Amino acid sequence: MKKIYLFFLIIMASTLVKAQEIDKAAVRLALEHQLATYPASTLQDIYKAFYQEHFGPEHMIADTAAARDYLNYELAHCDDQAITLYYEPIGVNGDYVRVYLNAVKDEVITPEQLLWAFLDSAKPARHTSLDWATKWETIVEVIDEIRPDLGDKEERELLRQASQQNQAVHHSQAYNAAYHPHYRIIHRDIFEQQLKPAIVTNKFR
Repeated sequence: MKKIYLFFLIIMASTLVKAQEIDKAAVRLALEHQLATYPASTLQDIYKAFYQEHFGPEHMIADTAAARDYLNYELAHCDDQAITLYYEPIGVNGDYVRVYLNAVKDEVITPEQLLWAFLDSAKPARHTSLDWATKWETIVEVIDEIRPDLGDKEERELLRQASQQNQAVHHSQAYNAAYHPHYRIIHRDIFEQQLKPAIVTNKFR
């Protein structure tokens, strides 16, 4: 009986490990897309994109009033944004979407719509079963296959340490200078329900 029980434990553990594995082919596609679309991306910017998909925006919100005030501030100061998209998926599976402030500036969606979608995206704990440090290690393995020159030894070590502490990072100076990005991170389900219908309806009016 003990042998049968042990056998099932081994099978369950093996299944769990497989469920936690990250799809390297999907990582490669996501990396190739980012590097082709945003060639100024550094290793730090890649870390940020995958981190945002893993954790969502919960680390970015102190309270509703602060989130509203900062959104209003950015809307008043984001005329330099070089990215013309309204939205784009990020990370491996596109579980989160970057919704750019262009969508508000062009009156496709309202500031309140974006704010509440942002706040709603931060409520649930949507962490995957795979820990961030392990996931980042796998992402770096794929980076080494396609762009081994990306990131020097010091930057790689700093990001490895950041991943072990689940730390977020800012965009790099190079990325900010090239693209002047202004956006909010929205969970895909909330984006599909609350924002995408308005974007599709209004962008061609």
